[in-house]
Amino acid sequence: MEEDSKKDHRALLNPGEENELEVFGYRSHTLRSALCFIASVLTCGVLWLVFFWRPQWRVWTNCIPCPLQEADTVLLRTTDEFQRYIRKKVICLCLSTLKFPISKNPGDPLVADRHSVINKAILKPELKLRCIQVQKIRYVWDNLEKQFQKVGLLEDSNSCYDIHHTFGLGLTSEEQEIRRLVCGPNAIEVEIQPIWKLLVKQVLNPFYVFQAFTLTLWLSQGYIEYSVAVIILSVISIILSVYDLRQQSVKLHNLVEDHNKVQVTVNVKGKGLQELESCHLVPGDVLILPGKLSLPCDAVLINGNCVVNEGMLTGESIPVTKTPLPQSENTMSWKSHSLEDYRRHVLFCGTEVIQVKPSGQGPVRAVVLQTGYNTAKGDLVRSILYPRPLNFKLYSDAFKFIVFLACLGVLGFFYALGVYMYHEASPRDTTTMALLLLTVTVPPVLPAALTTGIVYAQKRLKKKKIFCISPQRINMCGQINLVCFDKTGTLTEDGLDLWGTVPTADNCFQEVHSFASGKALPWGPLCAAMASCHSLILLDGTVQGDPLDLKMFEGTAWKMEDCNVEYCTFGMSDSNVILKPGPTASQSPVAAITVLCQFPFSSALQRMSVVAQLAGEDRFHAYMKGAPETVARFCRSETVPKNFPQELRNYTMQGFRVIALAHKALKMGMLSEVANLARDEVESELTFLGLLIMENRLKKETKPVLKELSEARIRTVMITGDNLQTAITVARNSGMVPRGSQVILVEANEPKEFAPASVTWQLVENQEDGGVRTETYINVGNSSVPDVEGGSSYHFAMSGKSYQVIFQHFYSLLPKILVNGTIFARMSPGQKSSLVEEFQKLNYYVGMCGDGANDCGALKMAHAGISLSEQEASVASPFTSKTANIKCVPHLIKEGRAALVSSFGVFKYLTMYGIIQFIATLLLYWQLQLFGNYQYLMQDVAITLMVCLTMSSTQAYPKLAPYRPAGQLLSPPLLLSVFLNSCFTCIVQICAFFFVKQQPWYFEVYRCSECLLANQSDFSTNVNLRGKNWTGNATLTPGSILSFESTTLWPIATINCITIAFIFSKGKPFRKPIYTNYIFSFLLVSALGLTIFILFSDFQDIYRGMEFIPTSTSWRVSILVAALVQFCVAFFVEDAILQNRELWVWIKKEFGFYSKSQYKSWQKKLAEDATWPPTHRTDYSGDGENGFYTNLGYESPEQLPREKGEFRAQSTEQHFFTRL
Repeated sequence: MEEDSKKDHRALLNPGEENELEVFGYRSHTLRSALCFIASVLTCGVLWLVFFWRPQWRVWTNCIPCPLQEADTVLLRTTDEFQRYIRKKVICLCLSTLKFPISKNPGDPLVADRHSVINKAILKPELKLRCIQVQKIRYVWDNLEKQFQKVGLLEDSNSCYDIHHTFGLGLTSEEQEIRRLVCGPNAIEVEIQPIWKLLVKQVLNPFYVFQAFTLTLWLSQGYIEYSVAVIILSVISIILSVYDLRQQSVKLHNLVEDHNKVQVTVNVKGKGLQELESCHLVPGDVLILPGKLSLPCDAVLINGNCVVNEGMLTGESIPVTKTPLPQSENTMSWKSHSLEDYRRHVLFCGTEVIQVKPSGQGPVRAVVLQTGYNTAKGDLVRSILYPRPLNFKLYSDAFKFIVFLACLGVLGFFYALGVYMYHEASPRDTTTMALLLLTVTVPPVLPAALTTGIVYAQKRLKKKKIFCISPQRINMCGQINLVCFDKTGTLTEDGLDLWGTVPTADNCFQEVHSFASGKALPWGPLCAAMASCHSLILLDGTVQGDPLDLKMFEGTAWKMEDCNVEYCTFGMSDSNVILKPGPTASQSPVAAITVLCQFPFSSALQRMSVVAQLAGEDRFHAYMKGAPETVARFCRSETVPKNFPQELRNYTMQGFRVIALAHKALKMGMLSEVANLARDEVESELTFLGLLIMENRLKKETKPVLKELSEARIRTVMITGDNLQTAITVARNSGMVPRGSQVILVEANEPKEFAPASVTWQLVENQEDGGVRTETYINVGNSSVPDVEGGSSYHFAMSGKSYQVIFQHFYSLLPKILVNGTIFARMSPGQKSSLVEEFQKLNYYVGMCGDGANDCGALKMAHAGISLSEQEASVASPFTSKTANIKCVPHLIKEGRAALVSSFGVFKYLTMYGIIQFIATLLLYWQLQLFGNYQYLMQDVAITLMVCLTMSSTQAYPKLAPYRPAGQLLSPPLLLSVFLNSCFTCIVQICAFFFVKQQPWYFEVYRCSECLLANQSDFSTNVNLRGKNWTGNATLTPGSILSFESTTLWPIATINCITIAFIFSKGKPFRKPIYTNYIFSFLLVSALGLTIFILFSDFQDIYRGMEFIPTSTSWRVSILVAALVQFCVAFFVEDAILQNRELWVWIKKEFGFYSKSQYKSWQKKLAEDATWPPTHRTDYSGDGENGFYTNLGYESPEQLPREKGEFRAQSTEQHFFTRL
């Protein structure tokens, strides 16, 4: 019973998806809530503040656990490594508020859709349902399944028959009202948050709360100047943050605002057509598409064709033709029926309808699938509002460091309590001084200082036309050691040039027709296929569409016209286009071709086909074009030339883009039969027509950039949807695969009836040797394969199909392949994202550069995604380059490295600054003293504040170093740097503190302040300053300020602060030399000059203002020498030892320390494995009783899963101090 209760208390939301959440049920408890309220009042709101930072504590203290069915509050927890909590109230919706009677009979469904969760969510006879709103998505409680289910969409379990017959005529007005209440409005609303709300969120940041406490304490002690300076800086920082957040909010609001104000026409069952605002649309509504329209929802086309611009989704402003969902009567899910090709029936929210083509059955109609934030555009906006968290080591380490400094402050607090209580000081003074010491170790300028490096880097990137929507990722770019590139439009030119055609006849390839010759393409089936098999449209008299289709069509010299009466036979729609020979086309017996039906291209299917009619003929023809290997599979084997693989390889090895074409005559004569044709029927038993060869040139920037990355030891990988051989050639030509390196082709096959899954390893150079292939049954992971000559330099190449099989059946092999995998071809968008994630699991910091077409998922998944497209889809990418080439990649890495090194330098500096002040203050506290206000002010404002704000402005070094900067604060060099500098500071300050007491002119001023005032002339004589009218500031200052100790320690501490700023501002190899940062260099020299001037000056006003006591010149020289000796020792240790990379490499090697990165471990293992890499062999899966190994996590190639228990990609946008 108890187990059932625990089970009912917890459930999963969105299981298996990227935004998976655990949900726990809680019920409010009056007594607990009352006690918490009283405690909040008694602690002056501190408890409330803690609850604000930790919502889970608020729920645990105010509520009691209960089954989800009874909960009025739920606690949600992310299932990633961050385990973040969200608190939500359960909302109750009442259907009794609707203005029409509703059946309370439990047997009567409220909505016609039998699959709908709405019927299972509404309790009868109460007519109530319970729901929660999480990250803009509404979930209702399913009373049958006992879990929260998403609403605002049609269930995927609906079949094609259900969609056509249940929703084809529209919903009744009553059902529309019920769905509106349950699903909410069809609106993507981005609230422009009020400034006061943004301000409160910023101010309640834990660090600012600590800062407020520190400044209040300092102000109460009269330390006004620095406190005011920090307050001004913090106010500016908060205002800039609020302004930035507000601007982003306004920009996003404006981006989606028009979406909610579209006037649409829907078909209401029993009432006919009705106009309404798009915000009133509900899933199941039938939408009428009259013409040009910005789609306000996701909808599935059920009647007619239309052309849409999907630039918002894909990043390519290319017209895409959408076809109606077939009227199949089987019961399988409509998505399963269309396989990966279901997207060709779906009109996505935010895309533009630019042309409609009604059928003979009335206007173009579509059934609303998803509304609001469930849509494609809604998902894009949610990815911006709730970005995938990134856990960069720097921020988690910085948080630990701050905790350490705070602990140091706590020790100081107890030390101060002990000292002041021992000397029997008043309780008020004891508490105040102890709290002051507590605040010394954590500098209040830390948040502003740590973000300055990123701000400077962002400004420099802007100048290079690289824009960033996620500034915290700039630091992460400094750690990138692997960059994935798309091929077409990224490494190669966007446009393709026609090279020639290779027609076939009698099962043989014929002579090549070269377009360079200037001769027109001769008429034949190949020419007809090139003229008709495309998705081009005629828009405002201009032919528009995919660049490849445009080039192919231009090669035929035919032209496109609107349909006219002469050719519109068989009752064809006016929206069909006519293709006619142009003036320069070769002579053709056919006057025109009309395209009647189109099965669009999809990257998953790698093919497209059309049904066309030649003028003067009664029959119809089917034409297909696509990837050669794909097209050949659909052709009759006797029509495919026997030397097809060799011919294809011949062209792809030269880097050409190859398209195959095929044809068949259809045995039907009625247009109505054409309209009901299934794709499978058209795409079978075709005749192979030949190859179209296109040239895809490398961009001129590609080779030098790839060479630069290679010299910097940054791995480069190609992920493309193009042919594998073409990709290999481009990789060789671009230098991604260096000369002399071997390319091993990895080809994996699914298990068949009597054979397990297999992986074949083949050297690309030896594919034509016809060597005997050894075949052995082995257990995957213990493969034994022949050695490869020169095997130290090899690259794996594979297709998306092979990647899918290896992921599912040979998962243990995947890391071995990925550490040397360079070429991944024919990859679907889902596979690209999965591959990036698998690289991240190997501890690579992954950059992804693509043109946005099919790369959106991978761009979001990578640590640093760089989009070369300016389309709306690229908004989800952290970085966007206005220059459409890959030069942006090294620029970004250089700036990332400079920003990272700057962050480390500033952090080390501020840590040391806190420790220097802490040690000096500890020593002065020993005799109940501290520095004067102006002494602190000089250190805090004139040095630290100015240094922190300019230290990070040093520009990035123009050349990429062959290694990365340290990525962890908690690393031996950095910890040793802080520790050793702290030791040097401690030694020098303690020695100075005790040596000053040994001087013949020394006496304890703090014990004799009255005597000092009464005997000013004697005092002056004692210190060899006879004749000076010294009065000091003793009349205004308590005896706790004036002392020889503070006069001695202050210049040592101040010069130490200046010198460590210089030591920690390392230039080469990641930043330019320090002298190029003119402002910073000037400030350091000025601060040092001013400090030495104050030290050696004998001006009474300076001494009075700085609250010093004059000392002998020889002692001042000793102070300066001590400070300079400390600088020399610290500089030598930092530069010659701690920053000596060769020394650390040698230490690691001698003591056997190895990198913990997964990819390094695999590289080491594989380097020691004489049997790796395998070549010229086939391995079979053979694990377990049935002889198969299967990755149980695998679902589908389009949405490859993430392993929950394994290492996840480092990832979080949040600043580390928000994790307090």
